[in-house]
Amino acid sequence: MSELTHLDDQGAARMVDVGAKPETDRAAIARATVRVSPETATLVARGDASKGDVVAVARIAAITAAKKTGDLIPLCHPLGLTSVDVDIAIDEPAGAIVVTCEARCHARTGVEMEAMTGASVGALTVYDMVKGVERGAQIEQVVLLEKRGGRSGHWRNGSA
Repeated sequence: MSELTHLDDQGAARMVDVGAKPETDRAAIARATVRVSPETATLVARGDASKGDVVAVARIAAITAAKKTGDLIPLCHPLGLTSVDVDIAIDEPAGAIVVTCEARCHARTGVEMEAMTGASVGALTVYDMVKGVERGAQIEQVVLLEKRGGRSGHWRNGSA
């Protein structure tokens, strides 16, 4: 296992110095899955939830969260995102609401945390909006699917 970059030689937390790294185009895609009953998924798909349009609100929440990642994750560099795209897919029979978030920037560090934060908060928003009709909703998985740019190049999660 490689050395943890957010620890100094004494093991104290630190923000990584990325000042010498070149700026490159970077992108990351993450996904979060919310498991609900087929009936709740149908309610969300129809836009009939009592709190309003779940998909629209979750999309805006995901975008806002991705933009605020540097404020939420203590050692994350604040990034000037160039794009945040959010897709919310609903599989009614399976009772799955899948939030996929892609974040992009031109920077010295990657945008994995922004994509994962966006997907996570999008899923939390879905939960918040359906909890009145289904307390048993579950956020099953938050996973990084892909990242591009920087020294490590292109990486895809082979197990997701």
